[in-house]
Amino acid sequence: MSARRRVVVIGAGAGGLAAASDLAHAGFDVTVLEKAPCEGGKMRQVEAGGLKIDAGPTVFTMRWVFEALFETGGQTFGSSLGVSSASILARHAWRDGSQLDLHADISDSVSAISSFAGVAEGEAYRAFIAECRDIHTTLKDSFMAAPKPSPPGLVMRVGDLGAMWRTRPFDTYWSRLTQRFKDPRLRQLFGRYSTYVGSSPFRAPATLMLIAHVEQDGVWLLDGGMRALAGAIRQLAEAGGATFRFGAEAEQILVRSGAVRGVRLKSGEEIPAEAVVFNGDASALATGLLGGDVRRATRTVPRAGRSLSAITWCAATRTRGLPLAYHNVFFSDDYADEFGAVFQRRTITNHPTVYVCAQDRREGSAVDGAERLLLLVNAPPDGDLGSANGPDPEAVTGRVLEHLSACGLTLGGGLDGAVRTTPEGFNALFPATGGALYGAANHSSMASFARPGSATRIAGLYLAGGSAHPGSGVPMATLSGRLAAARLQKDFARRPVS
Repeated sequence: MSARRRVVVIGAGAGGLAAASDLAHAGFDVTVLEKAPCEGGKMRQVEAGGLKIDAGPTVFTMRWVFEALFETGGQTFGSSLGVSSASILARHAWRDGSQLDLHADISDSVSAISSFAGVAEGEAYRAFIAECRDIHTTLKDSFMAAPKPSPPGLVMRVGDLGAMWRTRPFDTYWSRLTQRFKDPRLRQLFGRYSTYVGSSPFRAPATLMLIAHVEQDGVWLLDGGMRALAGAIRQLAEAGGATFRFGAEAEQILVRSGAVRGVRLKSGEEIPAEAVVFNGDASALATGLLGGDVRRATRTVPRAGRSLSAITWCAATRTRGLPLAYHNVFFSDDYADEFGAVFQRRTITNHPTVYVCAQDRREGSAVDGAERLLLLVNAPPDGDLGSANGPDPEAVTGRVLEHLSACGLTLGGGLDGAVRTTPEGFNALFPATGGALYGAANHSSMASFARPGSATRIAGLYLAGGSAHPGSGVPMATLSGRLAAARLQKDFARRPVS
């Protein structure tokens, strides 16, 4: 490259960090603007009871994505972070007192499920995981790690109509689970994977079964939590020459003659650039939050099409009863009503499923005293309508404690002193989303193709993050950043230096 071409990345979440690293190591002059005081985006921490607690994504999978990113930057992922594998993928409990662990070893899970629900269900799990693996194999390189395709384009990439048909895009996830499992608790357990992309298993395509393979392929625990991952990618980008500016909020993406020319900050400062990678929700552009010149870059997600939001609690507290693993799920009795409440009635059911991340529960380690917990329940993404229109957080807190107790877990002191975030709070953190944490919900066979790709209608403006292709979650958002960086490099290889 004859000159260092200037690129601004807006947002230091997973996608922005990955794009910054790839572009910096490719020789671009990269500046990352982040309104928060540190990198991470949704990979954030809060302080409760004097302890720092991961308050965003907590499940680390798809390690190959990060190994490839660090290799491009001339480093080794394992040497940059303390990483260990989890032998228990997650612990699950129900109000009737039943409990089930899923294990990294498939045979251990088959044995556990056979004891839990019968030998036939254990063998059904083995067949289910084989089907999930087949779907993942078909779509990993053709869709997830590749630029956004059209439906015909994806068929051409795969080159095997039988394999495409086996991804089951026209079946709902729940209908396929009903065919696989007789025990309703197992349908709940595996249906929950659709919530990893903010969707209802009753409306999402069965293609999302691939998420079960992703988790079976390896769940990892990071020293320092997910915030440590964000810090490691920032350091990787800085090693390539990227500059990070925190507390720097972008107000407007500047456009001249139909092409990006820079960014204006809230402070009034203008930063010239030949390209911008926007690592925020695409709806923020479409609603004009970054200026009128880029409204046409993409489309907003309508309220009815938004993915799940959440109410979360970060607490430092003692626990009694059910021994916790790192990842724990306490299921509701009526799963259909839970998603009907969120997506149709725009509320939270009386006994919602509760996810608990016990961040001090490393395997083989004992916990004595208060421990760091993140609790989460799904909520409607209506945080932009104001708290008066949403579920009462205080009432939900009481329901959560009652539900956990019914499932065998008691929190000493309840959730007093916990840091709570509602859909309204998530909308403030991630504007134009209503608090939706995963972009658009994946509620049809074509939903994955409706996400915007890396390039936009504005020359020099690119998209990264969970609202863009290939989708939500830290690994997928990281892939989106890499795809944006690759598309930018491809476009600029054809353009003269300005």
